[in-house]
Amino acid sequence: MSRLSQVQRIAQWLMAHPQERFTARQLAENIVSRYPEDYEDKRINSRFINNNAFISQIVAEIGSQKNGIARCHQGIRWQDKPRPRVYWFDPDPNLSPMSITEIEDEDSGEDAPIIRESASLTERDLYPLLMQYLKAQQLYCMRIDEKRSKNQRGNGGNHWLHPDMVAMQPVAKNWHELVRTCVLKGGGQSVRLWAFEVKKELNRSTVRQYFFQAVSNSSWANEGYLVGTEISGDGTEEELRILSALHGIGVMILDTKNPTESEIMLPARAKLEIDWHSVNRLVAENEDMKEFVDLVSTYYETGRLRSKDWNRIN
Repeated sequence: MSRLSQVQRIAQWLMAHPQERFTARQLAENIVSRYPEDYEDKRINSRFINNNAFISQIVAEIGSQKNGIARCHQGIRWQDKPRPRVYWFDPDPNLSPMSITEIEDEDSGEDAPIIRESASLTERDLYPLLMQYLKAQQLYCMRIDEKRSKNQRGNGGNHWLHPDMVAMQPVAKNWHELVRTCVLKGGGQSVRLWAFEVKKELNRSTVRQYFFQAVSNSSWANEGYLVGTEISGDGTEEELRILSALHGIGVMILDTKNPTESEIMLPARAKLEIDWHSVNRLVAENEDMKEFVDLVSTYYETGRLRSKDWNRIN
């Protein structure tokens, strides 16, 4: 086992491949392959139902460690636009901060049509893109449409009640039938439920409002996330880190150009137990949530997953 931190492993990999540009996913795959013994204990965590889910966690960690990676050597660079974010090592000691800015501006200019296209997307347009990413992570999703709620409590009675999307992670999907039976009979966890609040942009003026909306409608799940296509404004990212550490809601950045390259910037604080009282409130109010829980119940009882039941935008 190496004595290097993950940040140091990434820095060494970049320095060994000067001028090659890597996405966070490519870095994750390479360092796990290069240092397999360093990841053995983490890989066997039951939270990761397959290798793709495990690699996605490393991708999220790399995104949150980007500044630390850059501090390892003055030649290590990262660039956000055009998406996805890329990292590289430039051995030229004469490359000034100004020339880096010029490179980034030039790249962003070449990709301006794609940026304009992303900016024109509505929040509703983001739901199938998020679903595409979650499906790639082996999650089974459902859109929750607040318009399908009964609104029995009057105007404002369901304020911040509904997440935009929910998902089931069938942890025991590939386990032996005997193991699944033991987990079920013993009250163990064979599924995990996720909830998502989706916004286009997270900026300094809206970040707290959007975050607490996610706290309100997604904290019942094992993992709850605030999802945005970009973070803008000084101090916004730091505010998100503070709020996430306090309340446990994670933050995900949705790549509208390449949804499968989206990143979990801040992992949610995983909860062992679901708040079933809150789930019952949602089920009583919303038909989509009722259907979702019915499908989860069917999986609990039969282990059956039918693709036609999941990953649909109503």
